[in-house]
Amino acid sequence: MKRIAKFHKVSLQQFAEGFQDTFEGVNEEKVQELYSQIKLPKRATKGSAGYDFYAPDDFVIGPGETVKIPTGIRVEMEENWVLKCYPRSGLGFKYRLQLNNTVGIIDSDYFYSKNEGHIFAKLTNDTKEGKTVEIARGTGFMQGIFVEYGITVDDEAEGIRDGGFGSTSK
Repeated sequence: MKRIAKFHKVSLQQFAEGFQDTFEGVNEEKVQELYSQIKLPKRATKGSAGYDFYAPDDFVIGPGETVKIPTGIRVEMEENWVLKCYPRSGLGFKYRLQLNNTVGIIDSDYFYSKNEGHIFAKLTNDTKEGKTVEIARGTGFMQGIFVEYGITVDDEAEGIRDGGFGSTSK
């Protein structure tokens, strides 16, 4: 098995910015408490492909609602690898919990962005049965799988990333 990546926490300042942008009015003490308890993603078993991302706080997502979750996590990985993020399969199966962009793509150069490569997850409860999703702090809600990729023989990309969503197409 290739060892090609390492998870890190973002800085407290970066986590606070992301958390307070999503959840206005949260005080500094609460943000520091949440930050101190962030768990790095882990595989549950030796045979698991996915690294579980854990909720930094309690979240309730009603039918049709969406929440943007700042994970407090960044990932350093070798070039030619990508981290693909998906909802945990049980949450998707039971509640139709979905990532808004279907599959989150974390590129290797995202780690060096101004926002420290802070990984966010935007989740929608797309239930057809009226179910409310409750995710407790410290519970796995998303999984990331590392995948190696190739490029075309005539590829000449030389751009430098400095952001997240849509930053490379500006």
